[in-house]
Amino acid sequence: MTSDNFPHRPNPAPTNFDGEEGKTSQAENEVVDIVSRLIRFDTSNTGDLATTKPERECAEWVAAQLEEVGYETTYVESGAPGRGNVFARLPGADRSRGALMIHGHLDVVPAEPADWSVHPFSGAVEDGYIWGRGAIDMKDMVGMTIALAREFKREGIVPPRDLVFAFVADEEAGGKYGSHWLAENRPDLFEGVTEAIGEVGGFSLTVPRPDGTERRLYLVETAEKGIAWMKLTAKARAGHGSFLHDDNAVTYLAEAVARLGRHEFPLVLTESVEQFLGAVSEETGLNFDPASPDLDGTLAKLGNIARIIGATLRDTANPTMLRAGYKANVIPQTAEAVVDCRVLPGRLAAFEKEVDELLGPHVTREWVTKLDTYETTFDGDLVDAMNEALLSQDPNGRTVPYMLSGGTDAKAFAKLGIRCFGFAPLQLPPDLDFTALFHGVDERVPVDAVRFGTRVLGHLFRNC
Repeated sequence: MTSDNFPHRPNPAPTNFDGEEGKTSQAENEVVDIVSRLIRFDTSNTGDLATTKPERECAEWVAAQLEEVGYETTYVESGAPGRGNVFARLPGADRSRGALMIHGHLDVVPAEPADWSVHPFSGAVEDGYIWGRGAIDMKDMVGMTIALAREFKREGIVPPRDLVFAFVADEEAGGKYGSHWLAENRPDLFEGVTEAIGEVGGFSLTVPRPDGTERRLYLVETAEKGIAWMKLTAKARAGHGSFLHDDNAVTYLAEAVARLGRHEFPLVLTESVEQFLGAVSEETGLNFDPASPDLDGTLAKLGNIARIIGATLRDTANPTMLRAGYKANVIPQTAEAVVDCRVLPGRLAAFEKEVDELLGPHVTREWVTKLDTYETTFDGDLVDAMNEALLSQDPNGRTVPYMLSGGTDAKAFAKLGIRCFGFAPLQLPPDLDFTALFHGVDERVPVDAVRFGTRVLGHLFRNC
């Protein structure tokens, strides 16, 4: 495996984002309360308009926080009543430069209160954490952005270039009533935007070094797998359940689903993944050899992040839903399944061919959701600025690129020619199972991590 040595810039002493040591900024002072308040808005997105809690009330509150300090905001409902989105722009010193967009989604996945230690929409601040649905996905980033936008406006801070703040709906159901609708119907809102940051990146991963010390790596998302939700259908003769049936739609479907669910797709190293593994190898001394029969075992030594990294080494196809029949003694004519497919960049044609071979002649497929992959390179002025912003708060840290196994609103914005990165910085405790908190029970974010991220983003906004 080849590896890239990413340049290590001089490590400045940590400061708050306005450069004055020992002074806490107004943004840092209010960010915890803002995140807590955002969580209290129940914006649960079930994927069904009839049961989803629209983002309108939360979006209007966000707009009010910005207008209170002097912003002009644009509120847009995207394709359905109540699906609220808010945009605001802070002019920069050089209006000829492309703008940087900072985007976050206001919706969250549902949560069952009975399963939680605290109410999921309480926004409780306890034991050093902010608790609740959306704490890390992604009302923490939304809160940091609001706090900094307010700080910059109050203090009259002019960033190097325009900053566009975008708070959008419906990310948790694919963005049909959010980012994709906005990109298709309101491209004027993105005028002049050339680069963007959002979820999921900038968080720390603590890895062991051969000398017994540890190093914090900060993972910057430069790529995303494609999201392709596939419906499978099998059709055969209907009949009485007491007869012999060698032509059974349920049997055809069940066999195909089992083959697909157990199949391991070939290992493919994309540029982002190879660079990530190369950097981790340099720090830890571990050998991530693609030819190794125990590659998964080596990845497991990285801890919980192995869930994401392992899923970016190959395509995946996980059956998630089954539907067939209406009566115990009736062989149904049709059986259906849904499969959640995540496809690596450049792999779609080969993936479809492999899937068709596994399904066999009795099962057909169709895409019910199909969102493209995304990948950019880990270089350029914005990457340098993100690196320097993180080092300003953690001089011994290191930024590395990685691929997200899921998807974000970046997929929609990339279609407008915007270069997108996942950068919602958090310095996390080494023993925190961060990946399990996404859509998990007792979702929470450390208070110190949110304040750290506010300082990092403040530095970035001043130097981007």
